[in-house]
Amino acid sequence: MEFEHLGARPRIHRDAVVAQTAVVSGDVTIGADCQLLHGAVVTAEGGPITLGENVIVMENAVIRGSAANPVHIGDHTLVGPGATISGATVGEEVFLATGTRVFNGARIGDRCEVRINSVVHLRTVLAPDTVVPIGWVAVGDPVQLLSPDRHDEIWAAQKELDFPGYVFGIDRDTPDLMVQLTERYGRSLARHATDHQIR
Repeated sequence: MEFEHLGARPRIHRDAVVAQTAVVSGDVTIGADCQLLHGAVVTAEGGPITLGENVIVMENAVIRGSAANPVHIGDHTLVGPGATISGATVGEEVFLATGTRVFNGARIGDRCEVRINSVVHLRTVLAPDTVVPIGWVAVGDPVQLLSPDRHDEIWAAQKELDFPGYVFGIDRDTPDLMVQLTERYGRSLARHATDHQIR
């Protein structure tokens, strides 16, 4: 399904294949020979998304651009089942395995591998050819690769990246953080009320 969002319509190359149950919404450009499988969602939430050529977006993967952080995915990249990319730049020939999470402002270099259920955190930079092991967390610039049992180290690096401030513009120490966050984000998402299906 294709939707116009905020006056922008998807541009899909005639040689790309988009499954009938995939959703493409807004300012999205999909290059030649891309494949979007069943349940994939590619939604431009105020910022553009560009998929190069021969990009594969597998079942139930979600790619979301924002006004502050558009998405670019380079040629010959595979986004695995259930993976999520929010406002990140991904190079060419990258493998994002099943269940990976890539957050706003991240930059993943060419030929990187982010293995099953791994996380590339907010504003993290992976140099070309970096491998993030299964279930590990990549955080920061310069990047630290940390196993999930090292929570205190992950949190120390992650706290400095300021997720609520960077993504939502709200100070982490705000007493009613989640009230403000959900109300602000909800108003932004409500802009979909005026979307209309074009295909």
